[in-house]
Amino acid sequence: MTVEVALSERTVSSLIRGTIFVRDLARSCRFYAALGFTRIYYEGVLLDPSASTILGFADHGPLALRICKSDDGPNYGMIGLFKIDPALQPGTVPMASGPARIGEVALVFYVRSMASTLDALRAAGATWSPEPEMFRMPHRAQQEVCLRDPDGVLLNLVETDPGEQQLTGREGA
Repeated sequence: MTVEVALSERTVSSLIRGTIFVRDLARSCRFYAALGFTRIYYEGVLLDPSASTILGFADHGPLALRICKSDDGPNYGMIGLFKIDPALQPGTVPMASGPARIGEVALVFYVRSMASTLDALRAAGATWSPEPEMFRMPHRAQQEVCLRDPDGVLLNLVETDPGEQQLTGREGA
C-alpha cells in the first residue's frame, strides 16, 4: 500500500547523509572521491562542544570532517566523513572484513560501469573486493558486488543507470 503525502505534510525527510567515523580522513576522502563524491558540501573542524556531546562523549575534542556530494543536485544522499579526536575514544570498533554481518548497514550505489568503478575503488583502498555477480530478481537482473571501504564499511554497487534513482516507483527497484 502506497501512501502519498504532500511535501508540506511530511514529518521525516529522505535520508540526508550517511556519516562514517573514519581512521584516516584524507584516505577516506580519496576513496569516496573515486566513487564520484567530489563536491564538498562542508569541510572543517567542529570546535563547539555540542558536536562531541551529540555523539555521546563526556569530553570535548575537535571533529575534523568533510561532507561530500556526488553532484550539484539536492542536499541529500551525501556522505559525511568524520575523524574523531583520538583522546575521546574509549576504543575503536575493529575493522570489518569479508561478507556482511548481522546488524551491519550497507551503503548502496548505482554505477554506470561496474568494471571502471571497481578499478577506481580498488586503487583507492577497497579492503575486500570480490568479483561482481549477476543478481537476478523476477523483474530484472543486473551486476552487483559488495566490497569494503578503507575503514571496513560495507558498500553494495549495482550496475544500472544512476538516473534510475530519480524514479518514483518500483520500476527501478
